[in-house]
Amino acid sequence: MSLVSRITGHPRPFDSGAATDTSRAFGDLDPAARDLLAATAGCSPYLAGLMGREAEWLRQAMAQDPEAAMATLLADVADLPPDQMAPGLRLAKRRVALLTALADLGGVWGLDEVTGALTDLADAALAVAVPSLVADEVRRGKLPWAGPEDPAGAAGMTVLAMGKMGARELNYSSDIDLICLYDETLHADHQDEARVVFVRVTRRLTALMSDLTGDGYVFRTDLRLRPDASVTPVCLSMSAAEAYYESVGRTWERAAFIKARACAGDLVAGGRFLRTLVPFVWRKHLDFAAIQDAHDMRLRIRGHRGLHGALRIEGHDLKLGQGGIREIEFFTQTRQLIAGGRDTSLRDRTTVGGLSALAAAGWIPPTVATELTDHYHHYRMVEHRLQMVGDAQTHAMPGTPEGIARIAAFCDQDDAAFRADLLARLVRVEGLTGGFFAPADSTTPVPVLAEAEAQIVDGWSHYPALRSDRAQALFRRLRPGLLARLDKAANPAEALRAFDGFLAGLPAGVQIFALFDANPLLVDLIVDIAATAPALALYLSRNAGVLDAVIGGAFFAPWPAAEALAAGLSQAMAGQGDYEAKLDAARRWQKEWHFRIGVHHLRGLIDAVEAGRQYAALADAVLAALWPVVSAEFAGKHGDPPGRGATVLGMGSLGAGRLNAGSDLDLIVIYDADGVEASTGPRPLATRAYFARMTQALVTALTAQMAEGRLYQVDMRLRPSGRQGPVATSLRSFCDYQDNEAWTWEHLALTRARSVAGDAALGADVEAFRRAVLVRKGRGDRVARDVADMRARLQAAKPGSGSWEAKNGPGRLMDIELAAQTLALWSGSPARDVLGQIAAGTARILSQKAAQILQEAYKLCWTVQCGARLLTEGTLDIAALGSGGRAFLLRESGLPAPDALAVALEQAADGADQIISHLLATSQGAGP
Repeated sequence: MSLVSRITGHPRPFDSGAATDTSRAFGDLDPAARDLLAATAGCSPYLAGLMGREAEWLRQAMAQDPEAAMATLLADVADLPPDQMAPGLRLAKRRVALLTALADLGGVWGLDEVTGALTDLADAALAVAVPSLVADEVRRGKLPWAGPEDPAGAAGMTVLAMGKMGARELNYSSDIDLICLYDETLHADHQDEARVVFVRVTRRLTALMSDLTGDGYVFRTDLRLRPDASVTPVCLSMSAAEAYYESVGRTWERAAFIKARACAGDLVAGGRFLRTLVPFVWRKHLDFAAIQDAHDMRLRIRGHRGLHGALRIEGHDLKLGQGGIREIEFFTQTRQLIAGGRDTSLRDRTTVGGLSALAAAGWIPPTVATELTDHYHHYRMVEHRLQMVGDAQTHAMPGTPEGIARIAAFCDQDDAAFRADLLARLVRVEGLTGGFFAPADSTTPVPVLAEAEAQIVDGWSHYPALRSDRAQALFRRLRPGLLARLDKAANPAEALRAFDGFLAGLPAGVQIFALFDANPLLVDLIVDIAATAPALALYLSRNAGVLDAVIGGAFFAPWPAAEALAAGLSQAMAGQGDYEAKLDAARRWQKEWHFRIGVHHLRGLIDAVEAGRQYAALADAVLAALWPVVSAEFAGKHGDPPGRGATVLGMGSLGAGRLNAGSDLDLIVIYDADGVEASTGPRPLATRAYFARMTQALVTALTAQMAEGRLYQVDMRLRPSGRQGPVATSLRSFCDYQDNEAWTWEHLALTRARSVAGDAALGADVEAFRRAVLVRKGRGDRVARDVADMRARLQAAKPGSGSWEAKNGPGRLMDIELAAQTLALWSGSPARDVLGQIAAGTARILSQKAAQILQEAYKLCWTVQCGARLLTEGTLDIAALGSGGRAFLLRESGLPAPDALAVALEQAADGADQIISHLLATSQGAGP
């Protein structure tokens, strides 16, 4: 459809004389076209002039589909020969300016089509100009080129589109913000010549785009977004630019690179450079410190341009002033910077797309995104008309009533309605965005502190977290509310001391204090943890980044399915670069989920049984997602795994599906490669050495202390022959060993074995063997004698440490677990969990009453042990635990007082001890 046939409206002519002249000049056109041209000329002297200059082309263009007319203009640009570059680009700019204005004013194109067309022209102009200018330097011998094939014709030079051009949001008379770079590795033998040439190419490019001639200009070009623009050349090497951003890059530069894209020259090199900046732009932790940076920048801009003061329409800067375009952009980009490192869906270059993504991810209410999008669209429409009047790069409303009236007419509104609507929008945008940038200082009164408490608070200024001025400024605002919350704890003095330990352990404070400042509810959580679980508070001080997850939207959601959990870790690692980055990503992810379980347990959202299940499910997910990454890294060096590969068995508590906050992982690796002598790869290994070294790689991936800490401690002593045996065992050897050499304790350990990673078919074969061998090995008197001997040696080595001991000693956790494994072996039961194994013994070994006593004793001991490992890293000392920790254990156990819990533990252990002793004294476990 032609442009004329799609016209839905037009401005109100402000200058009737200009409108009449234009109507007369185009009297041969369709009335709708003539009215649009006349009304446009009546508002814009600039467009009226273009109509006269391009009258013949304009008649043809208006009879065409505007998209087709635009495509023809862009094709003409792409075909420009070097000697016609300057006039050809200026001609294209005039015609695109006229076409987009009429499509905009006639209601044919929306904002995205208008800004997209202007950006397409800028892209096309640079795409044809850069290789032409570089080729000229090569042709004249100024740039020696013996590099690889150069399909872009740019010899490694790339142009990055920044700002509105990068986002494809160019406004009507916009300048284009560019950063010009070159790949210095392609010019190793001619570094000096290359530097001089690329600077000259950039200057020639700027002149070609910006110089005003009799034919007009193409685009005003701004190179000031490059690194340290006041002292650096207009074109830099990529290594120099990367070094700058890594060392001194600032928040506003990070925000600028949200919109950056390679638009001309060597696009591959440009894309590669932008990928190197991902860690600089998108921080791995939530970055609430960016809020203060953005707020400071807003104030500096307003102060520099004198934009403070009461809102009024005359002279108001629609871009930089209060409630204007930049407020919406800052609001959007700052939120993107805060969370975009964790959520890649937020990395949208466009303002409207960024608002939509933030709403979809729960960072802003959808109603706010919708309202700000509407205001943004309206502002851009008004901005375009401001610029169409005289093709001026302006964002300021006219300073006279007459000028305002012209813009109102250009927007097809009467003067009063235009003013009222625009003023209401400015006020509303200021209200929606202002509070986000400028949180008020706390007015909370500070509670009166005792002398000892005051000394603790006074000592905070010497902690590492408060060594910077910025951290101190943030903490001054936080401190009154923080102390008030601590004062409301059940035992304020205990809570203060525990928080002091948390604060002392923080290596830095700006990010965490900014997080608290922007999310006051997190302070309540910290106080709750400090007052209840000092061990968890200490964990937090070492891993403060886990708090990001609390405000990520799903922290208090139900526990996910196993597949979804493992997929989440795989996705987190997939977004990283090298192997080490993947391992660090795994550590960050695991720590967040580990912390989540602890908080849910602490707050009573789950009990100890469910917490144990979730800790084990988390370890399962880590192993399931990490094993393919380790295997792929190893295979890249030594070839694919020989034979069927390997399976990883979880043993002990992991195999039983129940861990606590401090559990390590018991693992065995079994491989099956019968008949295969070695791998085939760059550095092949013999089969046994291959799987031994790959197992070591897995252990290192889990246990290595990296920048983000470690994942788990690993124990492999349950493998055949213990410490003396190979770290990975062939399936044939494993089966032979279990059938012919294994001790009773090793068969007991097998009752809890479970495949948690690796080849699924091999894991199924191991499980089939496990079930069969348990049936074969559970018969005979030897089991009872061996278990009785093992029990005696365990109790001699680990007798327990008092009435609060839940793990060691007769009738406690380890004793009941040993009995449960014995019951599973005697029964030939495949059950792995303790309660299930006890239940398996009720068929012919245990009475229902005895089984119930064992199960209830186990539940109580597990509740205390799981809670204790959350509250403290050492032995449980109920007296030193603090009132919050004691209250937590009592709530979990359902008992009224510490003494009652101690008595309940003693009675449960005594009952379990009697049953286990009688069980083992009976021939082949005939039952009590």
